[in-house]
Amino acid sequence: MPLWRHSPKDAVLFGFSVVQLAVMILLAARWSGFSLAGWAGQVALVTAMTAYNIIVVSHLFTHVPWFTSARLNAVASVVNSACIGQSAQSYELSHVRNHHRFNNDPVGPDGTTRDTTSTYRDGQDGDHAPLLPYIFKGAWDTLLDRGRELLAVRRLWRVGAAEGRLLDLAARREPRRTVELRQVQADRAAHCLTLAGCAVLSWQWTVFCYLPAFSAALVLVNVQNYYRHYGADPSRRTADAVSHYGRLYNLLTFNDGYHQEHHLSPATHWSQLPAVYERRLAAADTGPRIVSPVPAMLGFLDRSRPLLHRIPDEDARRP
Repeated sequence: MPLWRHSPKDAVLFGFSVVQLAVMILLAARWSGFSLAGWAGQVALVTAMTAYNIIVVSHLFTHVPWFTSARLNAVASVVNSACIGQSAQSYELSHVRNHHRFNNDPVGPDGTTRDTTSTYRDGQDGDHAPLLPYIFKGAWDTLLDRGRELLAVRRLWRVGAAEGRLLDLAARREPRRTVELRQVQADRAAHCLTLAGCAVLSWQWTVFCYLPAFSAALVLVNVQNYYRHYGADPSRRTADAVSHYGRLYNLLTFNDGYHQEHHLSPATHWSQLPAVYERRLAAADTGPRIVSPVPAMLGFLDRSRPLLHRIPDEDARRP
């Protein structure tokens, strides 16, 4: 039986998580006190690695697990969880089964969005939420969730009865439901014990380097998600996300720029996303959609971006 489900190139993604975990442990073990340059460098490094892991590595893993073996995928989930400070399995449940089901939907008649990460969730008059409240409130809510998970050590990090949203997203049928919830438990144990281990090695590094870096990474992840959808038209499946086709960016991020293509076919392996573009977007009369000249993280530089969500449906569909 082959080791890799889709491509041996996925070894680079798994290798990144292993390296990140080793780097964090090494930095905590070798912490020897403050120097401004050393502190800033470590915060910047851990921020960049954590944000990259969430945006690229763990994101791709949640959609298309790397290994043919379920046990190896479970191990990869644990390693990724230790790196991103949250359960990779929980990330899959919320991202794949919520975000990709409702696709950044606008506020509905009930006054909220079905996609819990929708950029419209706290917006006014059918518009996106302002950038700063979106990115900082999202980061704060995630930090609070992680704090609750640390306290869940008393139940060995099992999913509690009060976590109704997560329980609702888990598979309905057994044994898959039990497998998913146990993976959430194992993932939570991994990231909580990793954090505790780093604190044993150096509580100063954990408090003054890791926690600021993790918080900053969450903000960057929210910036990325915001501009992956800002201005897109949630009413049209071929225009509800924003793509960026820069070759260097997509080389370094395993085609992360093909975000509209990813929304059209979430279960497609990253190596095949350009083929989704050719098959479903390149020659199709889909009407206007947004292609950004810059990666989503730098979306604020795209000053000329059209705001398709403000255009009446009949105008948006015109070529």
